[in-house]
Amino acid sequence: MKTTIYILILFSFISGLVACDKGFDRENTDPINIISASADQLLAPALVNVLTGNLTRNRNFNNELMQVTVTLSEDDFTVFRYNFRPNIADYTWNIWYPELTNFRDIYEIASRPESQNNSYKGISLVCEAWVFSLLTDTYGDVPFKEANQGKSGLVAPVFDPQQEIYTALLGKLEEANALLTGNVAIEAASDPVYKGDIALWRKFCNSLHLRLLLRLSGKQEVAATMIAKIKEMVDTNPSKYPVFASNAESAVLKWNGTTTTTDPYTNPYAISLRENDFTIPSMCNFFILKLDHWKDPRIDIGATYGANARNRLGIAPGSGGFIGIDSGYEPGSGELKQAYFYSFGNSEFSLQKSPLTGIIMTYAELQFIYAEAAAKGWISGSAETFYHTGIANAINYWVPNFSTNISGAQFTSYITNAGIAWNNSLPLDASTGDSKMERIHIQKYYSLFLTDFQQWFEHRRTGHPILPKGEGLKNGGKMPARMNYPVYIQSANPTNYSKAVANMGGDDMNTLVWWQKP
Repeated sequence: MKTTIYILILFSFISGLVACDKGFDRENTDPINIISASADQLLAPALVNVLTGNLTRNRNFNNELMQVTVTLSEDDFTVFRYNFRPNIADYTWNIWYPELTNFRDIYEIASRPESQNNSYKGISLVCEAWVFSLLTDTYGDVPFKEANQGKSGLVAPVFDPQQEIYTALLGKLEEANALLTGNVAIEAASDPVYKGDIALWRKFCNSLHLRLLLRLSGKQEVAATMIAKIKEMVDTNPSKYPVFASNAESAVLKWNGTTTTTDPYTNPYAISLRENDFTIPSMCNFFILKLDHWKDPRIDIGATYGANARNRLGIAPGSGGFIGIDSGYEPGSGELKQAYFYSFGNSEFSLQKSPLTGIIMTYAELQFIYAEAAAKGWISGSAETFYHTGIANAINYWVPNFSTNISGAQFTSYITNAGIAWNNSLPLDASTGDSKMERIHIQKYYSLFLTDFQQWFEHRRTGHPILPKGEGLKNGGKMPARMNYPVYIQSANPTNYSKAVANMGGDDMNTLVWWQKP
């Protein structure tokens, strides 16, 4: 009897195993069955994810350092007091590296015989140069040659010196310019920036090239080479290196999902922040009072704010009614008692839903690159013309009805009343007071509004614009020179981390990256 029971139990168990196995292949097969991707499937998500990360850290890191905004806080550990916690460095590292895998995959896919496409290859190189420049300018030496090879089992990449990274990035942009010359068609729907216009990608490629050349132009050991290349691109052989010719050609992902968070191109500010959360940082006096004094139309970005909020408050641009907060104030100093805060992102303020915030690089920035190069005698052309063109187009980007005709009445009236017209009698540069470099860079500062970390990078390169220093600043009042490496890298890649720190000369906010060192 017992034997019979045991046999029945064993039979039931075996039958159960067989029953469980039935349909196993069917139930454990991905119904979508996507085991690979094409270049057109990778481009848009990678661009969106990078720009989402850039906007987030622009808002809570760059803007706080560069006195665009000030978060109301009594905490000593605040970015605007030059005192941030080490884990703040994790976010951009963790955003940028995964998307670099996608950009590199685009190049590899577009290099295969069955999917050969030189335009996707060129675009991938441009995007790779863009994102790696953000990484190395933020951290210094970073994984480059061995980066993004996890699929091959390489999970502890070496950190490459910044000089070698920049040399490779400039080479990638040369290659991209050549690849994009062929103007091979791509899927327009895959490209949220230029809708498949390869000629515009080529113009962005060369405009970005000039940005990176200028960044290295003050580094003595490579300065002559960088300056000569700038002259070649601008003066000697401009037809080989076409660049932005108007605001319409700027590299911008224009968000279109302004009313729904399910649209893949919804402004990230509308997705990640409630309207009340968006108003938490207040405008800094350094940023807002200049616009107020100049009677600048950008002070009123968004028609809704102008129609309602200003009328309700009984103020107007230039009336002295805009009050922000001085950056770097001491905790407990009473700075929080300001009468009125012009909030960064008032509930009626359009930036949270604007299609214009997905900025990679603008035509106005390019004009200020030219202005600096002309003022230093590196290229032909008028520094005054480049400077004024930069101002007009920086305003026109946000206020489309503002004229870009720098000889017209609207523009000449604006710069005259604002007192910001070019002054050729000023010294080229000075550490205090007015100078040509200060005028160029205060205007460039406004043109770089919402453009990732570019305000911070340019201030580190030039010392401009000259920022006031509050009594509550930490770090000896020194502008942080970089972000520290993410904390987890110390345990995830300890050997190569230690070598990088030794090469850099330390791993803290005051360690200079290569192009900052004398």
